Amino acid sequence: GAQSIVNGMNPFAATALAFLGGMSAGLVTGILHTRLKIPALLSGILTMIALYSVNLRIMGKANLSLLRMETVYSGFETLGMAKSQAVMLLGFICVMGLVGILYWFFGTEIGCAIRATGNNPQMARAQGINTDNMIILGLVISNGMVAMSGALIAQSQSFADVQMGIGSIVIGLASVIIGEVLFGKRNFFNRLLSLVMGAITYRVIIALVLRMGMPANDLKLFTALTVAVALSLPVMRSYLGPLKKSVKGGM
Repeated sequence: GAQSIVNGMNPFAATALAFLGGMSAGLVTGILHTRLKIPALLSGILTMIALYSVNLRIMGKANLSLLRMETVYSGFETLGMAKSQAVMLLGFICVMGLVGILYWFFGTEIGCAIRATGNNPQMARAQGINTDNMIILGLVISNGMVAMSGALIAQSQSFADVQMGIGSIVIGLASVIIGEVLFGKRNFFNRLLSLVMGAITYRVIIALVLRMGMPANDLKLFTALTVAVALSLPVMRSYLGPLKKSVKGGM
C-alpha cells in the first residue's frame, strides 16, 4: 500500500490493494494448513517469514516515508481537521462499517458455516460443511482486514516499516481477551463490539502507563504481563466463584 502511494496511486485504491494482498497471504496460510496438513500456528509463522522478504522486495528498502504524500486522511485535513482528528474519525467509520459488514456476513449461510467450523469442526463436517474451505475463507477475510489495518496505520504514521507488524498478534490477543472479560460475549453482535472496546481499552491502558512515567523500553514487558493477566482472568473468576459462595454460606 505504501509503495503504491509513493508511486502515485490513489490512497484509497492503495488501501484496497493492501487488502487484496492480505487476502492472498491468508490464502497461502490456509493452503499450507488444510492441503499440506501443516499445523495452523506453523503455517502462519511460515507465511510471515516469507512475507518479510516479499515486503522487502516490494518496498525496495526497509522503510518508506509518506511525508507530504496524499493519504486517506488528506481529505479530512483539507476540511480543517488535525491529523489526529482525521485518524480518529476515519478509524471510527472503518470500525463501525466493518462491524456492520461482519455482523451481516456471519448471519449468512456461508458465515454460519465458518462460525460452526470454528466452534466444532467435527459437528460441522457431520452436517456436510467443507471445513477446509471454511478455514481458508476465514483466513482470507481476517488477513485482508489485518493488511488493510496496516495500510491505514502506515498512512497515519506517515511511514511504512518492514518490521512494524511484528508483535501485533500479542496486542490482538490482549484486545480479544480484555474485551470478552470486561464487556462480555452474550451474543455475536456483542462479541464484535467487545473486540472493539477491548482494543480501545488496551490502548488506553498503554497510554496511561506511559503517561505515568514507565520507560518505553519496558513496554514489551508490560504488554506481556497484561496479556498474561488477561488470559488468567477467567481462571481467577472460576476460583473466586466458589470462594464467594463459601463466604456467603459462612455468613
